[in-house]
Amino acid sequence: MGKSTTAAMFSDAGVPVWDADAAVHAMYRPGGAAVGPIGAAFPAAVGADGVDRAALKRILARDPSALARLEAIVHPLTSAARTAFIAQHADAPLIVLDIPLLYETGADALCDATVVVTAPPAVQRARVLDRPGMTEAQLALILARQMPDAEKRARADYLIETVTLEAARAAVQDLVTKLGGSHA
Repeated sequence: MGKSTTAAMFSDAGVPVWDADAAVHAMYRPGGAAVGPIGAAFPAAVGADGVDRAALKRILARDPSALARLEAIVHPLTSAARTAFIAQHADAPLIVLDIPLLYETGADALCDATVVVTAPPAVQRARVLDRPGMTEAQLALILARQMPDAEKRARADYLIETVTLEAARAAVQDLVTKLGGSHA
């Protein structure tokens, strides 16, 4: 949809942005908060370089119940990192929480307003399939875990269309100004 690119636009506008994916990546690195607990639950998924995402992916593909066990480890750690970020930026007029499964995890309840970054289905499909190693089967799994875009759009307080970078950048700047988060 262009979520990461749009989050970077908010950051460029001076808005503090918390990235859930980046937080998880940090937890998976050597010494990260998730390495020990994941190693205890899935020993084959941890090595000298921290959590081996490819090995973890293979485990999850073989064992459907493993995802719930992994989420029980990672979600509380992610929640704690998000809470710390919010506290660190308590005086900021606006912050952005970049959370891929915002509605699906109920994290929208933490937000004063929600923004859905969206693109037409054909654009979304092309972007995802352009990622290295992405397959049609992986795309189908991703979409199966997500709320349909139409439902997210209906629940959102604001929409940012990402068909072009220029339009997305203008929408971000308009929203930052409207919500009083501009540091300019």
